[in-house]
Amino acid sequence: MGISTVLPEPAVDSITAPSPLKQRVIAAPYDLLIQGGKVIDPSQGIEAAMDVAVASGRIARLGFNIPAGDARQVIRAHGKIVTPGLIDIHTHVFPRAGPYGIPADPYCVHRGVTTVVDAGTSGAFTFPAFRKYDIERAATRIRALLHVVSIGMVAGSTPNMGELEDLRYCSPELAVKCVNGNRDVIVGLKIRFSRQYTGPNDIEGMKRARRAADEAGLPLMCHIGGPYSPLREFLGMMRKGDVWTHCFNDLPDGILDANGKVKGEVREARQRGVRFDVGHGAGSFSFGVALRCLEQDFPPDTVSSDLYSANVEGPVYGMPETASKFLLLGMPLPEVIQRTTQNAAETFQFREEIGTLKAGAAADVSVFEIEEGDFAFTDSYRETRQGRRRITPVVTVCGGKTFYPTAVPHPDSDE
Repeated sequence: MGISTVLPEPAVDSITAPSPLKQRVIAAPYDLLIQGGKVIDPSQGIEAAMDVAVASGRIARLGFNIPAGDARQVIRAHGKIVTPGLIDIHTHVFPRAGPYGIPADPYCVHRGVTTVVDAGTSGAFTFPAFRKYDIERAATRIRALLHVVSIGMVAGSTPNMGELEDLRYCSPELAVKCVNGNRDVIVGLKIRFSRQYTGPNDIEGMKRARRAADEAGLPLMCHIGGPYSPLREFLGMMRKGDVWTHCFNDLPDGILDANGKVKGEVREARQRGVRFDVGHGAGSFSFGVALRCLEQDFPPDTVSSDLYSANVEGPVYGMPETASKFLLLGMPLPEVIQRTTQNAAETFQFREEIGTLKAGAAADVSVFEIEEGDFAFTDSYRETRQGRRRITPVVTVCGGKTFYPTAVPHPDSDE
């Protein structure tokens, strides 16, 4: 049974007055009621059939049998899963400035994701344009990790054009200045460490990134995949709250040792408070690596898509598909939801209460179906596995406004 939207007639109370038939309209207490779905909210330990009421862009009430007449709009979600709005902490949603960016709304708020973090597409030189033309105009809530390299990710993986190959662009001073002028939307810093982006400059780049993050007082997200220098050197400079994204890649000197065991320096980093993020992407997620880590009780802290122009048509597609891959690998649905809501909200300071359905939080809600069938899922290395369940978006509420799935434009279009 699909979602249906009902707009009840306003309640009317006739009163005695000098003029005939004078009426007073009694306003419904809620703007929106999501009724009858199975609510999964890890932030409150809730997994039950409940109703979610929204008023003035906030969660007003989470309860049982809230009357439909109490809301101006009702979404009947019986048989569906209702969660806090999904949060994707690794995306690239700055189009028109280099090869990576895609428009946020068609791929995010229309597909169950209410908040995204752009992971370093912009640097100090390009951030003003990103803010004006994308962050401030999108229906999706966009927050940014500023690339420590001032040009951001404008060159892709073009040979001999990696952003860290010329250290003059890697300026902690410029990064901190940009952060200080935009703290309402910049929530952290980002830097990439792969041979094609750094050449031999990766350790010096890490030192500069560390200095920028410390001066700005923000966490640092490190893309580490096939680095020039040993992994242990980067992990040794990461601190509590920093994030290793692409943690389940299958590149040299990754999370596993030669025997397929999680490395000691990786476990030590987690003990220090370093966080581990999926960051699927076109080349950074391996089913085999992820499964070995799960079998050794080393799950990711957050599940993110690394959605950008080269993977929106596969193998990533979006956050629901990425999350579905962890159902395939045996992670229970509530744990998948936790890593895409509560844990994601705790990773950065969003300056807005999100990732929860607590009363007073931002009215961000995702409604999904869990489709049953035979589905093919592909990782970044073109390994395909068959799964029996798929998370499919039905309707999304962001800041109290509703969004339904729509056809997505080609990533190279101007839509």
